[in-house]
Amino acid sequence: MTGQRLAAERTHLAGLLDAIQRCVYFLEASRHKHTWPLASDDLAKRRKDIGLFESLAAINERFAKLQDTLGASMRHAVLLAGEPGDTFLRILAFFEKIGVLESIADWQLCRATRNLAAHEYDTDYATIAEHFNALNGLIPSLYGNAGRFLAYCREDLSILPLAGDFQAEFDSIIANSERPESPHP
Repeated sequence: MTGQRLAAERTHLAGLLDAIQRCVYFLEASRHKHTWPLASDDLAKRRKDIGLFESLAAINERFAKLQDTLGASMRHAVLLAGEPGDTFLRILAFFEKIGVLESIADWQLCRATRNLAAHEYDTDYATIAEHFNALNGLIPSLYGNAGRFLAYCREDLSILPLAGDFQAEFDSIIANSERPESPHP
């Protein structure tokens, strides 16, 4: 890689790090609009509540966007680190090995759970509640992955988020998600 190309690649990753922080910020904002766990009878009673179902749709979208952005960022970081990245499974294995991901299985569970919502149009409120409660339960793991990935980029690649506009909020959200004694409301 030429010096100019390397600088462009580093800047691109820095922009992706900004996007990760923004995704975490907005996912957490949507998540805070609800009392967890969701109850199916409450969803059924509020079946015409546009605000409720728009915010739940935002959680689906923002969860998926965070995982997609984190995945794209990991692909890019592996390239910059000079590590093998010919398949995404090898990328996941690298980040599991160095402790960024708790486990490949957790990553795949997040992917499978979010994909179910993209392909199912369920009207059973128990199933809807189960899906969103599952997503809510997976969010701390996804946040942990994001926090450890940004730390890896900072410490090992010397790359920080481009603008850093969401840094303070990101740090606070990540710190609060790591505290098991403080369950999300």
